Amino acid sequence: MNISISKTLPIFALLCATFISGQALASIVITGTRVIYHQDDKEVSVQMKNVGASPVLIQSWVDNGDANATPENIQTPYIITPPVNRVDAGKGQTLRLSLTNPGVFAHDRESVSWLNVLEIPAKTKEKTELNTLQMAFRTRIKLFYRPAGLKGDANEAVKSLSWSVSNGQLKASNPTPYNVSLVTVKVNGHTIDGEMVPPLSSLTLKINAGAGANVSGEYVNDFGAVQPFTAAIK
Repeated sequence: MNISISKTLPIFALLCATFISGQALASIVITGTRVIYHQDDKEVSVQMKNVGASPVLIQSWVDNGDANATPENIQTPYIITPPVNRVDAGKGQTLRLSLTNPGVFAHDRESVSWLNVLEIPAKTKEKTELNTLQMAFRTRIKLFYRPAGLKGDANEAVKSLSWSVSNGQLKASNPTPYNVSLVTVKVNGHTIDGEMVPPLSSLTLKINAGAGANVSGEYVNDFGAVQPFTAAIK
C-alpha cells in the first residue's frame, strides 16, 4: 500500500473541521485525554496506537485555540517529532513534544494549547478501483503548560471555585492558577455541558441559578479521570 504525504495531508488539514468524540470511529487511540508540560520538562511524550485493521498516516500539530487554523498558519513554541508518520495496524507511535520558547506563556498561571492528531486511512488498490470515499479523522486534546512554583494542587482547584449569580445565570470564579475543566454542571435539576474555567478569571454559564442553591457536576483531573463535585451558590 502506498500513501501520498505531500498532497493529501495539507488538503485534509484545511478541510477537516469535525472532531471524533471518544475515538468512536478513529483507528488511532491516544493514551490520555490531556497533556501536561511542566516548566522543568525537556520534552513530554504522547503514546498512541493504531487499533484498526489497516495502516494510517497521521499528521500532528499544536494550535493556540483556533480549531480551524491550519498547521502552516500557526505560530506555536511547541515542536512535535515526528510531525507526520505512518502507523501500521496494531502498532504504536510515540509523539515527542518540546518547547522552544516558554517565555511566551504567563509565569503565574497555566496556559492551554491544543494537540491535534489527524488520521488518514491508507488508500488501497481495491479502494481506488471501487472509487470509495476516504474519511479523515481528527482528535484534539488539551495541552497545558504549567510553570514551576504555582501554589496549590491542580487536582483540588475545583474546590476553590466560587459560585455566584450574575444576571440570573451561574458564574464560576477561579482564584487558582490552574484551569478547571468542567464536564457537566447541574443546578435545580437542569444539566448543561461544562466548560473550562480559566485560571485567575471567571466564567458565566448559560444555566439559570439562584443564591442559596447548590451546584453539582463533574470535572476532569490531571489524570483524565472524571470526578464529581458539589458546592453552594452564594
